[in-house]
Amino acid sequence: MAGINLVKGQKIDLTKGKAGLTQVIAGLGWDPVASKGFFGRKKQANIDCDASALLLGENGKLTKETNLVCFHNKQSLCRSVVHSGDNLTGEGEGDDEQIKINLSVVPADVHKILIVVNIYDCVNRKQDFGMIERAYIRILDGSSSQELVRFNLSDSYAGMTALICGELYRHGGEWKFSAIGEGANAVHIDELARRYT
Repeated sequence: MAGINLVKGQKIDLTKGKAGLTQVIAGLGWDPVASKGFFGRKKQANIDCDASALLLGENGKLTKETNLVCFHNKQSLCRSVVHSGDNLTGEGEGDDEQIKINLSVVPADVHKILIVVNIYDCVNRKQDFGMIERAYIRILDGSSSQELVRFNLSDSYAGMTALICGELYRHGGEWKFSAIGEGANAVHIDELARRYT
């Protein structure tokens, strides 16, 4: 069963009415835009997109350095957020990278979990999100793998080297998801994270 499709700016309850939902997965996918090679053959650029999660406080800031979960720090110190590992090409079907979140053990000082994607080594490779298509973020029930929500990032992100995809956030004792879909320029995930310090 497919999840609810969101549009940019939409918000949805994740846990309200779903008492047993404590484990969720943020699945992210993308494909390099196919380009023509010699003799009309299709060739895809090797674009290494990296998904990351920033655990933010009520003020929208990183509460501690270890609250950046990414390819070089695959688990938050509290172990509530765990990265699946780095996919170097974006090729193939299904999610390219996943971030597992145990909502029941997210520390009380974490109010938002921001999910972002950036392009590794984008300056040297001269790459941006205009070279990516079919990008999406979806939220799955961690116990059943059922898709709850999907947000297709269909805007033009040409010239952008980072995407702020969406966020899970606390509201009145429940968790919600917001579809953000904003482009940004950051050469490295650490540079993007510094905007939240």
